[in-house]
Formats: sequence, C-alpha cells, structure tokens
Amino acid sequence: AKVLAPQLITELESQYVAAISNEGRMLLFPLADLPKLPRGKGNKIMSIPSSRVATREEFLVAIALLNEKSDLTLHSGKRQLTIKSADLAYYQGERGRRGNMLPRGFRKIDSAEAADK
Repeated sequence: AKVLAPQLITELESQYVAAISNEGRMLLFPLADLPKLPRGKGNKIMSIPSSRVATREEFLVAIALLNEKSDLTLHSGKRQLTIKSADLAYYQGERGRRGNMLPRGFRKIDSAEAADK
C-alpha cells in the first residue's frame, strides 16, 4: 500500500482539502472542518464503506490542499486534467461524505496537485 505524502498547510482557515479515492470519487471540503486530534488518532476524511476498506476495494489515492482560487490538476497515467476553481464546487461537500465521481477517463488517479492563479 502506498503512503500519501504529507501536505503543507499555509492557511488553515481558508484552504480546502481535495480527497480522491481509487474509484474516482472526489470530495472537496474546508481544511478548517478537519478536527485536530491527539497524536495517533485517526480522522475520517472521506466516507468509504468499512467492508470495502477491509478488502482494499476502495481507498484514498490522492490528497491535495487548495486555496480558494486554486485550479486542481489530476494525473492519470500520461494524461492530465485541470479542473478550474469555479468548477470544483461540484465536488464540494461535508467532511466524511462520499464525494462525486470524476469525469470518465479520469477515475484512475495517480496524483493531484493544486495550482494557484
């Protein structure tokens, strides 16, 4: 299993978290909604049914931190898709929700990165 790289928080109150599952679901929510827990405790970022997690059918593959005006670039093999900041609202929801499906052809994401304008 791949371990996701830590993300640098620069603006706790205004940044967003984009979480993407191996099935191509993406959830975007305010970073401030993620509670700070004691060391060693876990946090639910995205809702994945526990039976699917246990069998490794579904899991997180990428996390990116975005600013309010950031675009998000998704990498899938040799292809990439940039979602403009205005279009990211479709994926916004409450922390711990399921997320919405990414466009066909971009559901097997290798990595994601924010680009500020």
